Amino acid sequence: MVASLRACAAVVVAAAAITLAAPAAATGTSAADPVVASRPLPQSSWIPGAASGTALTYRTLGPRSAPATSTGAVFLPPGTPPPGGWPVISWAHGAVGIADACAPTVTGKIGGPYLGRWLAQGYAIVATDYVGLGTEGVHPYLDGMSEAHAVVDIVRAARVVEPSLSNRWVALGQSQGGQAAMVTATIATSYAPELDYRGTIALGVPSNIENLAPLGGPLFPPLPLTGTTTFIAYMLAGLRAARPDVDVDAYLSPRGRQVLAQAEQLCYEEADAAFGSTSIGALFSRQLDGPILAAVRKMLEIPTRGYDRPLFLGQGLLDTIVPAPLTLKLAADLAAAGQRFTFRVYPKGHLETMLASEPEANAFVQHLFAPT
Repeated sequence: MVASLRACAAVVVAAAAITLAAPAAATGTSAADPVVASRPLPQSSWIPGAASGTALTYRTLGPRSAPATSTGAVFLPPGTPPPGGWPVISWAHGAVGIADACAPTVTGKIGGPYLGRWLAQGYAIVATDYVGLGTEGVHPYLDGMSEAHAVVDIVRAARVVEPSLSNRWVALGQSQGGQAAMVTATIATSYAPELDYRGTIALGVPSNIENLAPLGGPLFPPLPLTGTTTFIAYMLAGLRAARPDVDVDAYLSPRGRQVLAQAEQLCYEEADAAFGSTSIGALFSRQLDGPILAAVRKMLEIPTRGYDRPLFLGQGLLDTIVPAPLTLKLAADLAAAGQRFTFRVYPKGHLETMLASEPEANAFVQHLFAPT
């Protein structure tokens, strides 16, 4: 593992000279009539301990801030809501795939016992599937702004369907959802001023990936990480769908085009089994350049400014999916930009960091919702 971290750190240092720039938040909102449809969610798909579960289809903004729809779910805790309504946690899930069949409201895998423990503390949970997972089009995997809009807009939609919900809310995300939560934190107050956004918890955040993109090509070096080819295939397939003006296929090898076709159909476990052993370099016929690098940067980049509410950033030191050096650089960039945040590291792997961070994350959220 030490060798893995050193290898990743070397790549990050080599790419660190690339300038980071924060994407701009959309000026439009989808606050008016956000709900397209709602229905009871089968109880087998409920978060453990939920008193009710509702599936939603709602309006939001997709890639390039174009109007889009997303699906998601709303869960209420048992009991009577407190004065002002149930405080809300908007959950942003990790990578599951980009096909409709992979959407958490389709598979019924929506956070499990982890979210159940948040629910038991008296928080309502709203959980987006993201744009393109269960709705029209290919899911633009790791398009941070698209994900962020979906995270915010499900709070709006949920409050229409469930009047017992407060307008006070926080964002909570892990892995892909950690990236979504970070971008959410930079747009929440301006994009949805009618809501009372309190802060964000972001765990296992995939960051600085755009700094590796210039290395993309047939000679891309092997990385001692887990699932990287699968995640890159999802990102390229999502980019191809979201940015038809960028000719992604022109950079792909025959094997790369085959892998992306599979990626659009298979959820993570099946996809990783099918092509996870393929090298990243084998996906490409030529080096990434020009417009595609600009599109990748706009899609993946996490802002280093604009965090106007408390932020909790957690990272596992033994994480082989999102290696610690990338997050250490993110934390350094945030600090250099004068952002105030809480940063915690844990001697754990990717998923295990969610559990290890619970005590501190719980205290953090309790403080966010404390009366002011």
